[in-house]
This record gives sequence, C-alpha cells and structure tokens, in this order.
Amino acid sequence: MLDQIKFSGGKIRREQTLVKAVNDVTFDIFPGETLSVVGESGCGKSTLARTVMGLYAPTSGELRYRGERYDSLTARQMMPYRAKMQMVFQAPYASLNPRMTVKQILEEPLRFHFPTLSDAEVRDKLEEVMGLVGVRPGWAGNYPHEFSGGQRQRISIARALMVDPEFIVADEPISALDVSIQAQILNLLMDAQDKRGLTYMFISHDLSVVEHISTRVAVMYLGTLCELTEADKLFNDPLHPYTQALLSAIPKLGQKGSDHVKLSSDVPTPINLPTGCVFHGRCRHANERCRREIPKRIEPSAGHFVACHAVEEGRI
Repeated sequence: MLDQIKFSGGKIRREQTLVKAVNDVTFDIFPGETLSVVGESGCGKSTLARTVMGLYAPTSGELRYRGERYDSLTARQMMPYRAKMQMVFQAPYASLNPRMTVKQILEEPLRFHFPTLSDAEVRDKLEEVMGLVGVRPGWAGNYPHEFSGGQRQRISIARALMVDPEFIVADEPISALDVSIQAQILNLLMDAQDKRGLTYMFISHDLSVVEHISTRVAVMYLGTLCELTEADKLFNDPLHPYTQALLSAIPKLGQKGSDHVKLSSDVPTPINLPTGCVFHGRCRHANERCRREIPKRIEPSAGHFVACHAVEEGRI
C-alpha cells in the first residue's frame, strides 16, 4: 500500500497499480507425471494453480488441455473440462461445505456431471472411492467439523476422484497437517496415481516432499519461472542461484558446518518489480546486465531449462 501512495500537486494520492502475480510462465505437463511447483510464499504458486484450473482468467497467453485451448471458453463450454480436471485445496475445512454430510459432498460432483447415473451406480462409485482413500463408511453421515485435518483432506481427495479425472492440481494439500499425516496423504496421492494413471500439478514449499513425489520440478520467484527440470537433476545439480539458495536451506543430518546460501536484502514488492532479472537484488552473481535485461529461458542440457544471465555466460 505504501508503494502506491504518491505526493503530487500538494496532495497525497494513491495510484492505482497493476500487480502481475504470474508473468510469462510457460511449461508443459505430460500424462502420468507429477510436476511440482515450488517457491517462497507470495511467488504466485496458488495463482498459477487457479489459473490452470480456469478459476482465474489469464490476461494474456494460452491454456491448453490435450492441445485444445480452454482459457477463452464460457462456463457452459468448460463443463467437459471440469470433470477431467479437479483440484485439492490447501485448507480442507474451508473447501468443504459445512452444511453437507460426507455422503452429500462426495455424491454432488458425480450427480452434477453425470446426471443419468442410477442411485445404485452412484452408491457403488461412492463405496469404491471411499475405500481407495481410506474414508470409512461410518463417516458418510457426519459433517466436516467432526473430522481432523487429515481426515478432511482425505474427504477432499475423495471428492476430486469421484468424477474419474485425468489431471489433479494439488495446492499445498499437506501444509496444514502434521508430519505423520503428511506421509499418509502423500502415499495416498501416489497410490491413486499408480492405480488410475493420474497426472498431478503439485504445489508446495516443502522441498523434502517435492523431492519424494515429483517427476519434474518448476521453481518460481516473484511470479516468474526460474528453473524447470527433472527432480533428480534439480536436487543434484541446481543451476539458478535462487534454486541453489533454496536447496541449501534443507537441513542435512550429519553435516558439519553450514553451506547455507544467505540471500541479501528482502523480497521486492510485486507492485513495483525491479528492472531486469527480478532476483538480481538478492543474487551474489548479479552484474549490470542482470540489472538491465530480463533473462530469457535457455536449455543448457536436455530437458533442463533456466532463466539466468550468469548461467548463460558461464559465470556459474
């Protein structure tokens, strides 16, 4: 807010500014894989997830599902895609209707998308999905407030699976859970992927979880895509200075001393982004070109993409 306040003509005015939460982010997600998107809070992960799902309309660019563009469709035209793409939200209690029982919550998407199904078919599907995710039959008549966070997240995952989707966006689905429950939910997601051939876009800031579940990883900073590659490559050979700083912050058992990369300054405000590379103010490898010119994405090795002048010039 302070960045919007200006003194002009003897008066204090508030300028209307435009925040680019996600800026020039381009990637593909391949069938059967898990693409994880990581970055610190405020980097645009959730905005990206909701844009991919069609909940937010992009101001520019394109969204395509199996080659078909869907970002400019009407609500009615989007209906076939809604059944194919589902989302698991970060806060399970906020995303579940408190006035509906578990049975009603799980039946609703099925009856909405497939109104011709009989009661017996709906019941069979309900039992199948509940058994898959560990939702007990006795829970069917209970309300969301009667469950723990882990149990509510299981219900959220079950709701997403009810319509047999091909693609699921999981927006930090375990961040509000304790460690033991996190492991259960992760294993549940991976088992469902194996059994149903699901494709995931997994949003998280927990790098240990990302390393465990991911096929590929995309690293975001201030709405831009810094690095994109296979999970093994990213954790063994990170190229972007921001990725290196993130990975250096992971605690390691038995490590003597500290190789933690300390970043200078604070995260800039997205209202007034810096010129050139958005990371240059905190980067130890920045030079005049970094401060002046926005880096383009390059591919130093097969399937490893990075947007960094220092990498391009061979300085790191």
